[in-house]
Amino acid sequence: MTTTSSTTTPASTAATGAAATGAAAKAGSLTSLAGNFTDFLKLLMTQLQNQDPTSPMDTNQFTQQLVQFTSVEQQINTNTSLTKLIEATQSSNLLQSSSLVGQQVSLASDQVSLQGGQAAIQFSTTSAQPVAISVYSLAGAKLQNAALTSLAGANTWSWDGKGANGQAMPDGAYKVVATAADGSAVPFSVLAKATSVQKVNGAMKVTFGGLTTDFSAVQSVGG
Repeated sequence: MTTTSSTTTPASTAATGAAATGAAAKAGSLTSLAGNFTDFLKLLMTQLQNQDPTSPMDTNQFTQQLVQFTSVEQQINTNTSLTKLIEATQSSNLLQSSSLVGQQVSLASDQVSLQGGQAAIQFSTTSAQPVAISVYSLAGAKLQNAALTSLAGANTWSWDGKGANGQAMPDGAYKVVATAADGSAVPFSVLAKATSVQKVNGAMKVTFGGLTTDFSAVQSVGG
């Protein structure tokens, strides 16, 4: 899972630039098509006016080209309308998703977000058993180990943001690994508070302090 800062001005600028480029390309396509279509009609009228009355020209080819021009024009207009509809839907989703900000969220991620010196995960086991939890920096350095015995059912483990030497770690994203006594991975969900919702390159993103995930990673809100 890629982590980014909650400041997304470059990404937003890139998305705006891409949208402007796409709009310019569509406008250019329509302008070019209109020009070609006008030239085609002028050529057709000129040839019709100057044809030999005793040997009229075959208009089938012109008719086929006329149909092709019309079909392409309709397709471009349809694509433009669909793009506008998608943009309107994404804007609506962004407004609706903004209600997540400030809420406690459960999400699927292998990283926790240390916020205000606190982070937590939830996991379930079918029976009471030993579980080892390790915290790593994104560079791969092990920072903390925890050994606990889970309860049958849902469990929550909280990290106070301190390393094994007692030093407080800065807020941000950290990788977490949970394993059972037999070495198998214990699936878990991350608990964090949403701090912003944004659209990056057409995709919905949710930021939790120093951790940014796809909107689809959100499993539940509140609780």
